[in-house]
Amino acid sequence: MTTPPYPPVSDADLAVLREQLGRPARGVVGIAARCVCGNPTVVATSPRLPDGTPFPTFYYLTHPAATAAMSMLEADHVMRELSEELAADEDVAAAYQRAHESYLRDRAQFGDVDEIAGISAGGMPTRVKCLHALAGHALAAGPGVNPIGDRALAMSSWSPARCVCAQPGSGG
Repeated sequence: MTTPPYPPVSDADLAVLREQLGRPARGVVGIAARCVCGNPTVVATSPRLPDGTPFPTFYYLTHPAATAAMSMLEADHVMRELSEELAADEDVAAAYQRAHESYLRDRAQFGDVDEIAGISAGGMPTRVKCLHALAGHALAAGPGVNPIGDRALAMSSWSPARCVCAQPGSGG
């Protein structure tokens, strides 16, 4: 195992996550992306939760405004549009395959779990299943790694460059 890329999670981070999720966060190994104000936006989660459950979603989107924006895109059937783009564009498909491989490498730093071997998240590498997971990966990995996650973020009403944590109902 390599050195984890995240500093220890603070009690303050865990308190914010609890507020964002409405429950205690499980299996957090790090904060993979933060709001410009410093609050968690994406957590990195152990591939095996403390109760022993395999958990393939290494990058978990927690920011309430970001999750709401992804839900709105899903309700507007944007996944169909992104799936069509994935099927029609060989370059996007190749980049999405690389994103899947990158995701698996990132998660493997925290252990291999046979039950989820080769499974990443969000439908990678062949379909678009969950924009929350894809946006979480895009935010954690940075622009240019996950083309579908990048597109979902660009299409959304939420921006990682603008803090809305202090707004009522946003979880901040």
